[in-house]
Amino acid sequence: MFGRKKEKTDLLAYIREGRELTQSEKFRLIVSLSIPSILAQLSATVMFFIDAAMVGHLGAKASAAIGIVETTGWLLGGLASAANMGFSVQVAHAIGANDFKRARQVLRQSLVCGIIWALSITTIAISISSPLPYWLGGSAEIAHDATLYFAIFSAFGIFFQMEGLAGSMLKCSGNMKIPSALNILMCLMDVVFNYIFIYILEMGVAGAAIGTGLAMVITALLMLYFLLYRSDILKLKGRPGSFRPKSDVVSNAFRIGGPMGLQHILMGSAQVVSTVIVAPLGTVAIAAHSLAITVESLCYMPGFGIAEAATTLVGQSFGARKRQLTQSFANMSTGSGMIVMTLMGILMYVFAPELMALMTPVDEIIGIGAQCLRIEAFAEPMFAAAIVCNGVFIGAGDTLRPAIMSLLSMWGVRLTLAALLATTYGLPGVWVAMAIELTFRGFIFLVRQLRGGWLKNIQ
Repeated sequence: MFGRKKEKTDLLAYIREGRELTQSEKFRLIVSLSIPSILAQLSATVMFFIDAAMVGHLGAKASAAIGIVETTGWLLGGLASAANMGFSVQVAHAIGANDFKRARQVLRQSLVCGIIWALSITTIAISISSPLPYWLGGSAEIAHDATLYFAIFSAFGIFFQMEGLAGSMLKCSGNMKIPSALNILMCLMDVVFNYIFIYILEMGVAGAAIGTGLAMVITALLMLYFLLYRSDILKLKGRPGSFRPKSDVVSNAFRIGGPMGLQHILMGSAQVVSTVIVAPLGTVAIAAHSLAITVESLCYMPGFGIAEAATTLVGQSFGARKRQLTQSFANMSTGSGMIVMTLMGILMYVFAPELMALMTPVDEIIGIGAQCLRIEAFAEPMFAAAIVCNGVFIGAGDTLRPAIMSLLSMWGVRLTLAALLATTYGLPGVWVAMAIELTFRGFIFLVRQLRGGWLKNIQ
């Protein structure tokens, strides 16, 4: 284990030192950085899978209560992620340029800005929690539980922000092992806490939010400890410096994270509109939609794991001004992601009914959900291209054009088709629209990556 860790560290140092890497060394780097992240992503997915299954066994109303506000939660989480990436990409570039002092300066300022950002989002989220289910088309029978779940979950926002920020910083420094291990631990804690609060204390939907929140608190504190006290490159213990935000760092964070934030707002809004399209189809459709999305995440989370590795490798190569190496890492990462998610898509198609049956005992929900999953399975290869290419662009600090492309795809293709197909084909029509849009988005992202325009800022 120590030998593999040392080899990975040495290979990352090769990037900063400008040394050449063979194809096999590049592939080993991609694999060594991807595997911990994939395991963490899968464990997080399993956590949501188990959460949804726990709640799903309380009945369709409980699943629908969480499902109706789920997309809004994704929107807020996306805003937190955009702020984190605005700073962590700067850290990756500084590390790639061997400017570790600059990396720590950015880290200090990111902590202050992250806390301010998280408090702002949390305040807004709690203030809208009561009318939110009705805004999204939910009925009175699920509104109370939906409001309670969203408000409790939002109250833990600052810990969600800090966990994400610390994890992003560690990953951009090349440390995938600690964030991944802690994310797996968080999943285990979440299952235990949810079981206690949902079943033993009989708190139902509210218990699911409390259990997840407590797991997040513990994970955030541990993640900050390893970042601030144990990281070889980024630890702040014994390295005094100012935490006051500086204009150049904050403006760069806005340049990188701003388009991502706008993308998350409009993409999240599109997800909310998608929920509004699904809501009139009834409680069963809402529950099937929510549970099928959770099952599908088992398929696409490996793509996000590889995308995180691509962000680190591209970010450090970009900071080292190695154009050919940056392009090579980008292409190899995207190809790997497409292969893995194609295999996952095949498994999802074959075992769709069995996977849905793990989530709920309601036969009608199982049938509709399995049909939707089999539609989506055909989109997984190009969905992988969209996910990993986006990770590549983030690593290069190129976020504006990909955000515009995503928005045009989501609003121009998915929502338009979903609104047309839902009235005739119900929930499967919505998922056909989703599959078409993901395929289209993956294609245009792949074309942009191969053309190399995102590399223009490498001197």
